[in-house]
Amino acid sequence: MAAPFTFTLPDELNAKEPPERRGVARDRVRLLVLDRATGAIQHSRFDRLSEHLRSGDLLVFNSSRTLPAALNACTSRGPCLEVRLAQHLPDDSWLALLVCKAGDPFACGLRSGMELDFGEDLRGEVSDRDARIPRLWKIRFSKSGTELVDLFYRLGQPIRYEYVSAPWDLDYYQTVYAKEPGSAEMPSAGRAFTWRLLFQLRRRGIDFAYLVLHTSLSSYLDDELDRAHPVSEEEYFLSEIAAAKIKRAKQNGGRVIAVGTTVVRALESIAREGGQIASAHGYTRLHLAAGSPLQVVDGLLTGLHEPEASHLDLLSAFLPAAKIQDAYAEAIRERYLWHEFGDLNLIV
Repeated sequence: MAAPFTFTLPDELNAKEPPERRGVARDRVRLLVLDRATGAIQHSRFDRLSEHLRSGDLLVFNSSRTLPAALNACTSRGPCLEVRLAQHLPDDSWLALLVCKAGDPFACGLRSGMELDFGEDLRGEVSDRDARIPRLWKIRFSKSGTELVDLFYRLGQPIRYEYVSAPWDLDYYQTVYAKEPGSAEMPSAGRAFTWRLLFQLRRRGIDFAYLVLHTSLSSYLDDELDRAHPVSEEEYFLSEIAAAKIKRAKQNGGRVIAVGTTVVRALESIAREGGQIASAHGYTRLHLAAGSPLQVVDGLLTGLHEPEASHLDLLSAFLPAAKIQDAYAEAIRERYLWHEFGDLNLIV
């Protein structure tokens, strides 16, 4: 990781609870605005987003719905562990991170062929490790389809990291427009939108399009592996209607603004596959960094990312690394809050 993306984040700037639990309305978190042309920094508030957009701009949202992807299971020999779902595979199995409750991964005796009991007649068989990300294991569940997803909702909890102060309800991990269940973690860039704000943006001549990209894990609970930034293959869907809106916005001089890094990766993957935007269903492992050409996306709404996160590489496709470093240093000085319940950053 390049030096400009290494910085010290004070612990008190980790957003430990949803803004609503801090007495702040969902759409009134802070907004750090960066100008791509000049690198200028502006401090705003999210409910004033329309002041930074133009009539004819198109916001592209990820409508994937967050699963309660942390499940408890016990093995036939007794040890219990947490199973963090990472990705649904084309063969209907799942990749998952297996977290031993004892703290020592060897205490659980993780191995191929191990049987897991999740309760409510749901079982899973562990098979191979993932070739690219060896911390992930393939699991085949005894149920499938909507029956399996219903059991996830009954048995699971949202994935929670150590900076979050309490096990908040799943509703706090959903965007208001989420529809299709499938994300291991919330596509959090869109969390601050409310129906009131969406209506206001529409009245200002700003249009919307939706795609689906089911997010994987943001951390494998292994510092060395996380620093290597292995990218999971994440599934995406783009409809004909959304593709037509994107092409029309580009033809009419509007800006395509991705709500989240997931949207950037999906759209730029589609453009690289066929040379243009069209309806598509596929998997992406696209890694964007400084010098990566952006063929579709003109702007980005995203959260504030932790030191050495791979998302910072993606930001440098929009702005020089030094500009990002300056903006993040100012965000720390101005006491912005980080992570999924924190403040937001608009790059246009």
